[in-house]
Amino acid sequence: MARKIKPLIYVFCEGESEIEYTKYLKEKFEDVAVIQKPVKGLFEVADKKFKKDAKYRNNAEVTDEIWFFFDVDDGQTGSWDRIQKIVSTLKKLRKKPNIRVRLLMTTGCVEFWFLLHYKKVVPSIQTVAEKENVLRLLQNECPGYVKGDSNTTRKIANHFKQASINGDWVLGQIEGLPTLEDSDVRNRWLYQSSRTFTTVQEAIKFLENLKN
Repeated sequence: MARKIKPLIYVFCEGESEIEYTKYLKEKFEDVAVIQKPVKGLFEVADKKFKKDAKYRNNAEVTDEIWFFFDVDDGQTGSWDRIQKIVSTLKKLRKKPNIRVRLLMTTGCVEFWFLLHYKKVVPSIQTVAEKENVLRLLQNECPGYVKGDSNTTRKIANHFKQASINGDWVLGQIEGLPTLEDSDVRNRWLYQSSRTFTTVQEAIKFLENLKN
């Protein structure tokens, strides 16, 4: 029986918390996927690396997926059109099939995604006070958590199966969502909406399916 080649995945993260979570996934799923060391920075950083960094550029043809792990809120700089242009360019770096680009988006703060590791909840996360409330709720479940802390992030990540279920539940609560499928149409709608949501679970489900 031929040995199955593990998919090669690059992950670009907004902050240290996302990086620590990705490191956990890298170790947890190393038997089925090659997740490269996560990079701090998002779309412009990825675009620059795949254009100018030989390590990335030379691997483009064997890169299966590129993930962007970030928060979405009203104060975010840049526009969807700018993001979509870079995503489109990255997809085409590999021909037949194109590179799969996943947007692992969470409303307001990554702590909402972390909170879903413990409970089903859909709070408003638009203001600073509401983000602080989500942080408090998370700290009630995981005492000692602070952004970027490796130990508590790993403790949270151990519950990724529950988070995946709860993340899907959250998407299912959203009225007016064009489709549940990961598509440019859906992602644009979510990115530009003020709804509370996360799509990080779609990366988790992808990795779990590889194990199965």
